[in-house]
Amino acid sequence: MLPSLQESVDGDDRELESSEEGSGLPEDRKSERSSNSYYCLYGYQGCRLHQGVDSDDGSPNSTTAETPSSDDFSLSLVDTNLPAEAEMELRSFVAKHLAKGAFFEGMGNVASVELSIPESRVGCYYCLFQPEKCTEMANAELSSCALDYVICFLGGSEKGLELFRLELDRYVQDLKINLDLEQDNLETCVKPLLATWFEDSICPIQRVVKLFQEKLSFVLHAALSCTPVEVKAPDERTKKDINRFLRAASLQDLVREATMTSLCVAMTEERRTPVVIDCSEPQPQFHNAGSDKFCEYWMQAFLNGSEGGNPFLFRQILENFKLKAIQDINNLKRFIRQAEMNHYALFKCYLFLKNCGSGDVLLKIVKVEHGEMPEAKNVINVLEEFMREPEVISFEVFHNWTKTAFSCQ
Repeated sequence: MLPSLQESVDGDDRELESSEEGSGLPEDRKSERSSNSYYCLYGYQGCRLHQGVDSDDGSPNSTTAETPSSDDFSLSLVDTNLPAEAEMELRSFVAKHLAKGAFFEGMGNVASVELSIPESRVGCYYCLFQPEKCTEMANAELSSCALDYVICFLGGSEKGLELFRLELDRYVQDLKINLDLEQDNLETCVKPLLATWFEDSICPIQRVVKLFQEKLSFVLHAALSCTPVEVKAPDERTKKDINRFLRAASLQDLVREATMTSLCVAMTEERRTPVVIDCSEPQPQFHNAGSDKFCEYWMQAFLNGSEGGNPFLFRQILENFKLKAIQDINNLKRFIRQAEMNHYALFKCYLFLKNCGSGDVLLKIVKVEHGEMPEAKNVINVLEEFMREPEVISFEVFHNWTKTAFSCQ
């Protein structure tokens, strides 16, 4: 399984191979990796891409706002850690995309760029954003003349950064809050955020895997089952890392919102006390936590991936964990529809739940989604009854029991 995961994060293979060679201490490899991430912040002066610009007669001139030419705007360098030549190449890339109207305020894009840096080709996340104070300005005329910003984060590959695009969008929101029109907080608030973007956005999953090791299965199970979690940590970064991992591992972006809401409510009612993750001791402690074979299997996949030290690989493993869970949910739904027709299909559904490694959790998810369907409710009730049995029962026993149970309904 893991070789295919490594292949899916193309462009980072060299980094993975150099880490696996083991030359130097882990701390040395960490600093080397951090030095290979870059950032660039530009001030953008010109017509807003999301607003019309009034002409002299007061009528809106939307054409200029939607597709500005390079003469309609200017880019001024605010801060970067790129070499001068590479920065000019990146500026040309940004200007070309601005002229095409390929920027949308607050929504980042990812591309691959070639620059005069040791990596030559890197992934580039770029986003146009408007400072928070400018958003709140009531005077539209003043707002249209204010300075916007373009942020570029560079590192890894295009496919690797694409995995973290939502995290980087949220990181830009933090920049919006900290960057005001006067730039009086540039040194104290903004530059530290720029310098640590890679550690803050890309590396939390890797740090959580390293922190929990074999206990990671408890975290995966809490995320998969939508169990409420309370984190106790001595420092804010550890707490944020765990919460980011839980959010990234959740199925909320792959399952219907109504289903996730109902599932969270059901799990909260079922587990009156949340899972407590206590990191105040040298070894993290879990209270009220659960696990299953499915989460233990994927925990091992994470530990195997940690040998390479590639943060993009960890995110790919996490995405595959979620996709496999969704695939199992969809298979279970299909088996349940078939089980409404005959007892043998019901038995196959039971075997699937017993062998998939996360049968109890999957059954809860499907139960929530099929709560208003009488036929499915009968099937789910039978499955719940037999899932309580520690051993797998034979088809004859299953058939005889279910035939009696359905005839009594």
